[in-house]
Amino acid sequence: MNTPNDISRRSFLRKSAQASLVASAGLAGLVTPAGAAKRKEEIDYPKGKAEHCIFIWLGGGACHVDTWDPKRQGDGKKVAGSAYRAIDTAVPGVQVCEHLSGCAKVLDRFVLLRTVNHDVIDEHAAATNRLHTGRPTSGTVVYPSIGSIVAHERKSVADGVPAYIVIGYPNVTRGPGFLGAKDGYIYLTDTEAGPSGLARPEYITTPRQANREALLGQMRQTYLARQSGDKVLADYDTALGESFRLAKGDFMKSFQLGGEPDALRAAYGSEFGQRCLLARRLVQTGVRFVEVSFNLNFINGTGWDTHLEGQFKQHLLIQDLDRAVSTMVVDLEKNKLLDKTLIVIATEFGRPPEFDGGGGRGHYSKAFSIALAGGGLKTGQAVGTTDELGKKILDTPISVPDLHATIHCAMGVNPEKFLYDEDRPVPITDRGQPVRKIFG
Repeated sequence: MNTPNDISRRSFLRKSAQASLVASAGLAGLVTPAGAAKRKEEIDYPKGKAEHCIFIWLGGGACHVDTWDPKRQGDGKKVAGSAYRAIDTAVPGVQVCEHLSGCAKVLDRFVLLRTVNHDVIDEHAAATNRLHTGRPTSGTVVYPSIGSIVAHERKSVADGVPAYIVIGYPNVTRGPGFLGAKDGYIYLTDTEAGPSGLARPEYITTPRQANREALLGQMRQTYLARQSGDKVLADYDTALGESFRLAKGDFMKSFQLGGEPDALRAAYGSEFGQRCLLARRLVQTGVRFVEVSFNLNFINGTGWDTHLEGQFKQHLLIQDLDRAVSTMVVDLEKNKLLDKTLIVIATEFGRPPEFDGGGGRGHYSKAFSIALAGGGLKTGQAVGTTDELGKKILDTPISVPDLHATIHCAMGVNPEKFLYDEDRPVPITDRGQPVRKIFG
């Protein structure tokens, strides 16, 4: 039988528990109107139309004031400023460097992000990692690259086609990190031959290949059963299985550039241009994410890392970039792929307007430019303003996590979503916010 004291005690405990629950929920932003609004804002991200991404990488640090954000001209010695003359574009009030004349004509298909910034200054590898993963390096977590995240979230468009390809030399910063080999990349350095190892030698007939795969399959199954906890072995087996799958389909036909009209191949230009043409063909095949590395340093001696003499022939790089990218924009448009394909022209940092003693430029990460094109974005605009020399951000700073959130949103990926490193939740971006004004 309950006494009055028992009832009083139970009533007190019940009311205390209810109060604690409400207080906890309120602190978590789950009950209060302000908290509810915050949760709604977090899931109300802009959703783009892009099905594919071509990520052009200008490794070395492309100078923003010599390309997408021109300023007053310097003299190459003591007077700071751009190395080249600025020209008008298809977007009223927006100018670019004179060596980007092809892109200038179609700049209404572009968005220029002129106020990207981060805090990595003097280390190329760390800055490259920052741009690819959106985070500083960590001693405990190997973060996935943006290409691997897109591959993980959007998957392959069709069977027998990889989700992610790198045209250029492989690097851990492009890799899948904790996501594992299934979201890694296929890489190639020869635009004609395709990925090394996917084409079997002529003396290996189809029946002989089938017998080999059957025997290997038995060995794989047996060994994996004995080593069920070995993640490295599991990743290797996943990659092996993927290579067999790709070798059997029509994917390898993408690398037959000779099937393209001679005039179009000539319009794309040199080796970098052929990489861009191949990227278009890979997108047509169904690849989600293609990184095209512009790492051909022999053109000017230093590539985009224009210290000393590299600056004197930097215009050759810019002209090569301009020719290939402007042709690709028009080519994608003719093939009705531009609105479905986001082009990103990225680099690890910019360069200061001052010239060093040898006539080159140092590194500068406090303000630099990333160019976007296509992707169904609200193009024909430049976002963010830098000062008269391109050193100080005057409005609309864009962090690297913001850039990643923007790319993910354009690709229809929720930047607020959590991935998992085993049991540890890791948000897709490091608190990045998309540049909302570029979405329709």
